[in-house]
Amino acid sequence: MAEVAVYGAWASPLSKRVEIVLKLKGVKYEVIEEDMSNPSVWLQNYSPILKTVPVLIHEGDPVVAPNVILEYIDETWTGNPIFPQNPKDRAKARFWIKFIDEKCVPAVMLACWGREMVQQMATQEAYNCLKALEDELRGKKFFGGNNVGAVDIAAIFLALWLGVIEEINGVKLLMHDQFPLLSRWVNDILSCSIIQETLPPRDQLITYLRTHNPNSFPSGT
Repeated sequence: MAEVAVYGAWASPLSKRVEIVLKLKGVKYEVIEEDMSNPSVWLQNYSPILKTVPVLIHEGDPVVAPNVILEYIDETWTGNPIFPQNPKDRAKARFWIKFIDEKCVPAVMLACWGREMVQQMATQEAYNCLKALEDELRGKKFFGGNNVGAVDIAAIFLALWLGVIEEINGVKLLMHDQFPLLSRWVNDILSCSIIQETLPPRDQLITYLRTHNPNSFPSGT
C-alpha cells in the first residue's frame, strides 16, 4: 500500500472531498475502491465503529470521518491551506461545514426524494438553507474567498450531486434567478481543473443514482 491511501467509493461526495484536498495539497495517494453494499474486511478493520468510507491511511494508520480527515490533511501537509489560519475564521468555516452536512444536504435530499407529505416542508427548509449559503457568498468568489477552501469542498455535493438528483426527479431547487451567486459558484467550482478531474462523470452518476438510493450514502462528520 502507498504511504497515503484512501478507502472510498467513486459515487460518494464525502470520498471525493478527501481526494480533492489531497490533490490541492499535491499529495500522491492510492485509491482503494469499496463496494458499500459489501464493505471489505480491511475497511471494517480500519473503521470498526463507522464501517464506512472515506478512510484515510497515512503511514499505516487510519483516520476516519470525512471532516476529521480534512482537518488532519490540512494540519499534516501545511501548503495550500484549506482552513483559515485565524481561529475565528476557522471556527466559522467549521460551522458552515456542519451546516451543510447536518442541515442543507438532508433538507435537499428530502425535498427531492422524500415522501410527498414531507416534501413541501423539506422544500422550504432546503430553500432557507440555500438562501443562507447564497448570503454567505456575497462579495466572494468562493466560500474560502479568492481560493477554494474547506467549505467549498464540503459543498461539492451542491455543485454536482444536487443537479443530478434534480434531473432524475424532475425538480429544481437551485434556480439561477433565486440563487445567482450560488449558481455562479457552481460554475466556478466545476471549472477548477482539480475538481473536474476528481469528480465522477455526470452521466455515470445519473445512471448510478437511478438505481441506488442516495440516502444510503455515508454521512456525518
